[in-house]
Amino acid sequence: MATVSSLIGDAEHSKSVISIDRNKSVHDAMGLMVENEIGAVLVTDEGRPVGLFTERDVLKCWATKESTKYFREVRVGDAMTANLIVVEPDDDLCYVTTIMIKNRIRHLPVVREKNIVGMLSMRDVVKAQVTTLRAENHYLKEYLSADYPG
Repeated sequence: MATVSSLIGDAEHSKSVISIDRNKSVHDAMGLMVENEIGAVLVTDEGRPVGLFTERDVLKCWATKESTKYFREVRVGDAMTANLIVVEPDDDLCYVTTIMIKNRIRHLPVVREKNIVGMLSMRDVVKAQVTTLRAENHYLKEYLSADYPG
């Protein structure tokens, strides 16, 4: 099965991970997410990762007692998911899928030697697994048919 590095090596993932300082507003984070067409941004404090701010965090922020505040007044650090779960480039995609399902998350930062080198979404992982399964299915059909050269 494929590994995380097979996904983050793609041109689509070679761009830098979008991040925001924890003292910026939720409004700023939402703007970054819309501008970059992404569902999560890495939250940093003095350049080091401290959490993740996702679409789900926007909804939680809106639904809490703080919803009377405008998004411009709420700090990302107060609304982010602080429990940062990460994966490494050599991790198997089945393992990554298990982590995402078990923890009910859709985005995972990829870490190499304590540095964030990419961000995976559930869509990335599922797309890679479906591609692999389609190829396996194709080869099995060929093998079972009379067209197989062996």
